[in-house]
Amino acid sequence: MALTKTQRAVWEKARALGGGRQAVALDEAQCAYLVARIALDLGLGRSLPGVPQDTAEFYSERAIGELRLPALPALPQFERLVAVDGDADMYFACLAALLKARLKYATIMSTQELPNLEQVGPRGLLQYGAIGPGSLAALLVWRKWLFDIDNRAGQETGYLFEPVIASALGGTPASAARSPVRRRGDQAKGRQVDCILGDRAYEFKVRVTIAASGQGRWREELEFPADCRASGFTPVLVVLDSTANPKLAELQQAFLAAGGEVYVGAEAWTHLNELAGPTMSCFLEKYIHTPLDRLLREAPSTLPPFSARFDEQGNVVLAVGAETIAVARVPPSGA
Repeated sequence: MALTKTQRAVWEKARALGGGRQAVALDEAQCAYLVARIALDLGLGRSLPGVPQDTAEFYSERAIGELRLPALPALPQFERLVAVDGDADMYFACLAALLKARLKYATIMSTQELPNLEQVGPRGLLQYGAIGPGSLAALLVWRKWLFDIDNRAGQETGYLFEPVIASALGGTPASAARSPVRRRGDQAKGRQVDCILGDRAYEFKVRVTIAASGQGRWREELEFPADCRASGFTPVLVVLDSTANPKLAELQQAFLAAGGEVYVGAEAWTHLNELAGPTMSCFLEKYIHTPLDRLLREAPSTLPPFSARFDEQGNVVLAVGAETIAVARVPPSGA
């Protein structure tokens, strides 16, 4: 069966190189892996001949670059998959976006250059004398590198998390520049919205904590639901973790006061799954809900020992308790 224009666009977007120096594109073998993994997730393995039943799980200790099936014809299998399940193209789009984000971040960790003392040296004045100058210099470099890769993680997650959930629901994210939700005090300015779905404007949050960002930012969050209502949209707050605190209660009240809806914890996941339908709720459960839930439930009350070092090959080894992550470093261009 021939692909529709939408399905063809989904396929081409997965294969396309994104923007930026560290962007990645998926090749045939990686796309074939995704098709096989999705078929098994949805119990459709028998409908696609040649799909290995032992195809690796997406989240595993296997290196992200090893998730490939070079012997499986990717496009014909994708055509079969979407013929069997009409929503499998969106499943493929979301899982492909997640794979590309993980591949890109692996590249970031491998290529993010170490800072030099010209960049961070003056910061040493704040702790000079606490340890020897050589040790302090090394600490400054490690600290800045860890900050840089964490900052990039925040950026890449921002490009991924809300748009993937919005796509799974059949909605679309809206940037401030293109948003139909306008600010009440300045109609020329729009409000960024995580997901527009019909006449509903969604705000997604993993958790609302007591340590909210600055007062200006918090006031912005509290004004969001009223801006949505004034723009003709029903504001909807979805908070994935149900941990109670005064900030969450205050935000809930702001949404309810604006005639909105609030879904927290188990109710949030139920609401998302109902909107997503059976195919995309499988994606949300397997690739978003389960990992986030485990992170929240298994976060240690006392942090284990942490260390960072270079091994004999010049790669970075990050140790957390008894477990390690090895980051294969790529020399800077021109080195």
